[in-house]
Amino acid sequence: MSTDHKQNLNKISFAGLLISLGIIFGDIGTSPLYVFKAIFNKGEITEMVIFGGLSCIFWTLTLQTTVKYVLITLNADNKGEGGILSLFSLVRRRAKWLIIPAIIGASTLLADGMITPAITISSAVEGLAIKTPNFPTIPVVVLIISLLFIIQRFGTNIVGRVFGPLMFIWFSTIGILGISYLGHSPEIWKALNPYYAYQLLSNYPNAWFILGAIFLCTTGAEALYSDMGHCGKSNIRISWIFVKLMLILNYFGQGAWLLENQGSMLGEINPFYAIMPDWFVIWGVTIATIAAIIASQAMISGSFTLIAEAVRLNIWPKVAIRYPSDHKGQIYVPSVNLILYLGCMLIILVFRESSNMEAAYGLAINLTFIATTILMTVFMLRKRINPILVGLFALVYTAIELAFLVGNISKITHGGWLTLLLAIILFVVMYAWFGARKIKNRFVKFVDVREYYPILSELSEDETVPYFASHLVYLTSANNIHEVESKITYSIINKKPKRADVYWLAHVDVMDNPHTREYKVTQLVPGKVIRIDFHLGFREEQKISLLFRKVVEDMVKNGEIDITSNYETLKKHHIPGDFNFVVLEKVISKTHFLKWNEKIILEIYKVLKKFSLSEEKGFGLDSSFVTLERVPLTIPNTEEVKLKRL
Repeated sequence: MSTDHKQNLNKISFAGLLISLGIIFGDIGTSPLYVFKAIFNKGEITEMVIFGGLSCIFWTLTLQTTVKYVLITLNADNKGEGGILSLFSLVRRRAKWLIIPAIIGASTLLADGMITPAITISSAVEGLAIKTPNFPTIPVVVLIISLLFIIQRFGTNIVGRVFGPLMFIWFSTIGILGISYLGHSPEIWKALNPYYAYQLLSNYPNAWFILGAIFLCTTGAEALYSDMGHCGKSNIRISWIFVKLMLILNYFGQGAWLLENQGSMLGEINPFYAIMPDWFVIWGVTIATIAAIIASQAMISGSFTLIAEAVRLNIWPKVAIRYPSDHKGQIYVPSVNLILYLGCMLIILVFRESSNMEAAYGLAINLTFIATTILMTVFMLRKRINPILVGLFALVYTAIELAFLVGNISKITHGGWLTLLLAIILFVVMYAWFGARKIKNRFVKFVDVREYYPILSELSEDETVPYFASHLVYLTSANNIHEVESKITYSIINKKPKRADVYWLAHVDVMDNPHTREYKVTQLVPGKVIRIDFHLGFREEQKISLLFRKVVEDMVKNGEIDITSNYETLKKHHIPGDFNFVVLEKVISKTHFLKWNEKIILEIYKVLKKFSLSEEKGFGLDSSFVTLERVPLTIPNTEEVKLKRL
C-alpha cells in the first residue's frame, strides 16, 4: 500500500465516516434487534434483570468494544489493514504455536459469517408479525438471503456507496426511538452504575445464561477490526462515538419500556419494536431489514477477504478468487459464497426463528475474541510496551472473555452446538491444509544448485538432446538462492534430460505486509540460469504468469537478457523463444512411518485437494504453457526389498 493511500485512510473525512457507518458497524449496529429478547428469553420481566442487564450492556460496550477494539486493537494495523490474519502476520515469526489461535479465530469468524445473516434478517422481518400475526416470515427471510448471496458475483460496489447514508438513517432512527421512550421512566439511567451488573451476576440464579445473551451486544466488534482497511482507524474511532451513543439511547429506551411492563411475561414481544409508535412499525421493520441486509453484506465481504488471506498464508485450500470490479478490496470467492449460503440455510432450517438462533449466536465469535486477545498480547510484547500494562490487558480481557465463554457454553444444548460444529469443521479444514504442507516440507530435500552449474551450461548447448523449450521455468520453494529442490535437478537431468536455452527459477515469498509487490533478479549463471524472487503481500494476487512476463519484459528492455529463439528460422525473423513452466506436484506415496495424527491430516488433505485448484491454476499460470510432473516425496528403498535370484 502506498504511503499516500495509508495517509488518506487515516485522514478523517466525511466520506470516510459515512463508509465506516456502512461497512464497519452493521453487525454491532443491528444487535438492539435481539439482545433484550435473548436476555428475557420469553420469560418474566423483573426489575433486577432490567437494571442489571442494561448495566452489563453498557459496560460490555465500553470495556469490550470501546477500550479493547476501538482504542487498543486498532493500533495493531498491518500497513493500514486489520483482522485476525493481519494480526497473525505481524506476530507469526515470534512463535510457531501462534498458528493455533489464528486458525481458531479465523474459523470461528467464518462460522459467525453464516449465522449473522440468518439472525439479523430474521429478527428484522419478524417485526411484520406485529401487524399481521400469522405472516409467514421464513419464506421472506430465505428469499432475501438468497438474493443477497446471488448478487455477490456481480460485485457490491454500487451497493457499497448507498450503505453509509442508509446506516446513518438506521442509527439516527434507533437513537430517536430510544429518546422518545426515555421520558416514560427516567430512573432507568441508574443502570449506568456497574453495581447493578455486579448484583445481577452474583445474585441471579440464571446469571450465566443471561451473560451469554448480553454478549450479543458486542458480537460485531471483531468485524470492526477486520474492515479497518476500508476506512482507516481515525474514521472508525470518530464514527464509533455517534454509533455508541445511538446504541445506548436505544437500549435504555427499551429498558424504560421494560420497566413499565415489569411483572408481565415477554412472550413473543420484541422490546425493540414495542417502543415504536403504532404508525411507525411498518417503516421500522423496513429500515431494520435494510440495516440487517447491510450487516450481512459486511460479514460476507469480510469472509471473502479472510479466505483470500488464508489462501496466501497456506491455511486454506487454493480456491478461485474473482475481482468483480476495479474497486480496491472488492473480491468474490465463489466457493465461500456457496459454503456461507448453505450454512445460512442450514441455520434457518434447524432454528426457524430468531429467538432460537440467539442461543446459537455468540459462542463462535467469543472464541475469536479470545484468539485476538492472545495475538494482541504477543503483538504488544513485540512492540516493547510496558510488560505490566500488557499483563494487565491480558488479565482483564482473558477474565472478561472467559466469563462470557462460560455464559456462552451454557447455550451449547440450546443450539450453540451447531455453530460450534460448523467452526470445528472449518478449523479441521484449515489445520489439515496447513499441517499437510508442513509434513510434505519435511521430505523436501534441497541441494546446492552451484554444483549443477557446469552440467546445466553444457546441457543447454548439447545438440544431441532435443529441445524441450527455449526457456524452462521451475517454481522453487527454496528461500536460499544457492539451493533448489533435489526434485528439480532430477527433473532436468535424470528423468528425461530437458534442454533449454535458459533455465529459470521462480520463488514466491509471501510477506507479512498486505500490499507488497517487489521482485529481485539473480543471474546465477549469466544468460543460462536465472532466479527471480517475488515478494508479494498476503493480500496480493499470485498471478505468477503475468508477473513473470512483466519481469522478463523489463529485463529485455534493460538489455539483461536476449530471449530471441535459437531455432534458425525463428532467429532469422527475431521471434522470441517459447516459455514452458514445469510444476512439480509433490506426492507422499508411503505413509507407514508417519505418526497416526499425521496420517489423518494427510487423508483429510487428499480429500481437500480434490476440491481445490490445481497447482498451475493456484499460481495463476496459463495451462497451455505448463508441464505437470508428479514426483514422489518418499521413494521406497531397494534395501528393504527381499528378492531371491534363482
